[in-house]
Amino acid sequence: MSDNLPAIPGMNNGVASKGSASSGNGFLALAGRTAKLAASALFLKEGMHLLRSHMQANAGAAMRLSEMCGQAEVEPRFTSMIEDTSAALTAVAEASGEMVNAADAVDTDARGFNQAHDREYRPGYEASNSSGVRQAKPGFYRRTGRR
Repeated sequence: MSDNLPAIPGMNNGVASKGSASSGNGFLALAGRTAKLAASALFLKEGMHLLRSHMQANAGAAMRLSEMCGQAEVEPRFTSMIEDTSAALTAVAEASGEMVNAADAVDTDARGFNQAHDREYRPGYEASNSSGVRQAKPGFYRRTGRR
């Protein structure tokens, strides 16, 4: 499934490229990782929607089969097993709906974080890149106690 994710600048197979501006805790690295998280959540959501519709269709087919078995006077234990299968498939469909909700929340939160991060740090990132002066690595001032 990860092969279908969109290309994110500075990322190499889902890992920040070594030696680039996107490695470590840099501005682009964090933006890339949260963008990948949001994209992964969307793909999970899509897959869960497909799973839910497939399981609902199979549960309906199993219920119809159990009704036909009842009309054909098939041994009740077999009919009961088919009904249990239908109930289990329905439970999987409901659980996949809960996964859709969780993936939607992850997508929304990742996008919100990315937007907030961009608003907060993009001006500094742009200013440091346009200055032409080599800047300290992200987190340097935190380690030394300077601000």
